[in-house]
Amino acid sequence: MSRGAERMVEGDRALRREGWRLIYDSMRPQWRWVIFSVFAALTWTVAKLAVPLLVAAAVDQGIVPGDGGETVKFALLILFVGLVQGAGMGMRRYAALRMSYRVETNLRARLFAHLQLLHFAYHDEAQTGQLMAHGNTDLYQISQWLSLGPISLASFFILIGVIVVMVLASPLLALLALGALPLLNFLATRFSKRLGPVGLEQQQKLGDLSAVVEETVAGIRAVKGFGAEATQVHRLEQETDAVLDRSLAAAKLRAGFLPAVDFVPALSLAAILWYGGHQVLDGDIALGDLVAFNLYIVMLVLPLRLTGQLIAQAARAISAAGRISEVLATDPLITDSPHGVALPADGLGELRFEGVRFRYGDGPIVLDQLDLVLRPGEAVALVGPTASGKTTVARLIPRFYDVNEGRVLLDGVDVRELKLNEVRRAVGIVFEETFLFTDTVRDNIAFADPEAPLTQVRRAAALAGAADFIEALPDGYETVIGEHGYSLSGGQRQRIAIARAVLADPRVLILDDATSSVDPTKEHEIRAALREVMAGRTTIIIAHRPATIALADRVVLLDHGRAVEEGTHEELLERSAPYRAVLAQSTQADDDAATPVAQPSSGWSA
Repeated sequence: MSRGAERMVEGDRALRREGWRLIYDSMRPQWRWVIFSVFAALTWTVAKLAVPLLVAAAVDQGIVPGDGGETVKFALLILFVGLVQGAGMGMRRYAALRMSYRVETNLRARLFAHLQLLHFAYHDEAQTGQLMAHGNTDLYQISQWLSLGPISLASFFILIGVIVVMVLASPLLALLALGALPLLNFLATRFSKRLGPVGLEQQQKLGDLSAVVEETVAGIRAVKGFGAEATQVHRLEQETDAVLDRSLAAAKLRAGFLPAVDFVPALSLAAILWYGGHQVLDGDIALGDLVAFNLYIVMLVLPLRLTGQLIAQAARAISAAGRISEVLATDPLITDSPHGVALPADGLGELRFEGVRFRYGDGPIVLDQLDLVLRPGEAVALVGPTASGKTTVARLIPRFYDVNEGRVLLDGVDVRELKLNEVRRAVGIVFEETFLFTDTVRDNIAFADPEAPLTQVRRAAALAGAADFIEALPDGYETVIGEHGYSLSGGQRQRIAIARAVLADPRVLILDDATSSVDPTKEHEIRAALREVMAGRTTIIIAHRPATIALADRVVLLDHGRAVEEGTHEELLERSAPYRAVLAQSTQADDDAATPVAQPSSGWSA
């Protein structure tokens, strides 16, 4: 075996070990219900094992002698035992479902909470479809297997009980009846080892399939805009074929194992009828004992048939748990300092970048010894060519990423020493690509403070210049907007995003190309709102349109991660050729994009 193959095998084993550990840890809080399910399984097993003994007694003491009274007595006893058996089955089933649903719910909440704690760099690389598969398909596989746990336990008890009863009644008949079980155990072990890797691959392919579906649905406007429907269908077909291939591989393994499971009881039954029949004829055992042996063999049919299903489901569940464990084992890189401090209560939003160096992962240097100071209440525009580091500056302030060298200080405190929750509440961001939730306008604006009164929401909307069009919506502030807010125009979405940032009342406001996606003919409306919002608030404006840049008190030109020039917009226009070149390039890009593009129609849009 090659080293690469050995690493893959070892990686699969490690993943399964982590999967087992996760399931065990998830089951520990349910220990009371585990005990209850064991009790229920034992109750069901004892009742199940008693039925063949009662049937044997009814045959030998009632039917054969012709004693009707004894026959009725044993019939009533069998009826009572059947009721006990049914009660045990009901308790076992409830315990199974309760445990599986509780574990699934707890794991989903734990996974969701952990995903939100993970740093931006993790989400930059992780596929949304794979994460969705973890929260749906993988958790479902675990839940399904756990719901089969008490059934597996009861089957094990039945197997042990049948062996004990058979050995006590007739060791030789027991040997004939159960002699094939070691072979079945060997086949089951082999089946499990071969099915595990196939199950893991199947889960991974399902995640890839979910990723294609998620990307296609989320990017449906791009798909339709480029006429790429056929391309996406082809991608989906490829992923579907990959899932089908792994599913058929698993089905082939099951098809090779399950016939042996069905054949073993038939082989045992034939052996008992042949040898046990001769013993009855010779008078060595009673007819009732032979009937009981046959019933016990029939009793093994269901547990043995379930063996394949249980092993297959276990393989899928352990692989799924291993995949989830990988996510949960990922440590957030951006965390609270052990000695985290609160923001100074009297701070006014001063920002300082001191010797900041930063790169994304192992990529090239993005910021190189950046020194920059923003005075409280000052509005500074960051301008520069593509990849000059403008957006990176904005990402370092709320600690979406941490600097590699140097410091970023907010009101005199290194942001790495501040409590994460405080620093992010102190920084409001309006992104270039506005994201609105499928919720009411009011709840979108009050996202940072869901308990904010309507008067506060209205004030934020008014400051953002959004109050008039919101009042004109069908249900005003209670209007539910569609996914991503596409039922609104670009300008309307952006003004709601500004209102959302205003309601959070941040010390520092970051406008990351907040007007770039707005029609230039409507940009003046957004700028008017921004003037209101920026008043007295430290603001970073990342922009390329001259009219938006002109909102700033000071302009800083970035190039290769350094501040190379600064001044007012008018000063830089007069003296800086690189600044004029950047603006000229941005203006040309706007002119190239000025061709009207069809927008989603809506009776709400302005």
